[in-house]
Amino acid sequence: MTTQEVANQLVTYCKEGKYPEAYGLYAQDAVSVEMPGVPNEVTHGLENILKGFENWASTIEETHGGSVGEPVVAGNHFTVPMMSDVTFKGMGRCVMEELCVYEVEDGKIKKASFFYDPKVFAG
Repeated sequence: MTTQEVANQLVTYCKEGKYPEAYGLYAQDAVSVEMPGVPNEVTHGLENILKGFENWASTIEETHGGSVGEPVVAGNHFTVPMMSDVTFKGMGRCVMEELCVYEVEDGKIKKASFFYDPKVFAG
């Protein structure tokens, strides 16, 4: 798949809540990078990325809303704006806006980097 095709498919899956399918677009040796200071800032390998997503999802008590924007592609990279409005168990409600930047290699997502204000988790 081209970078544009990967981007379009990822956005479609995310808008439909099909996260297992979205992670199917990742390479087995993909890397996921969170903001500095966030636990598990860098995660290597699809299996570990999936475990991290499952751990994060298990902390959500209630989802109030969210959005997934349209991708912007430049060469072998694309970015997608996303927003989530959720209540975390034991932490309260949090509205998080982020830019998700992806690098594509051989038709798969090789690297995913997420940019957001980590202070939103401070309450």
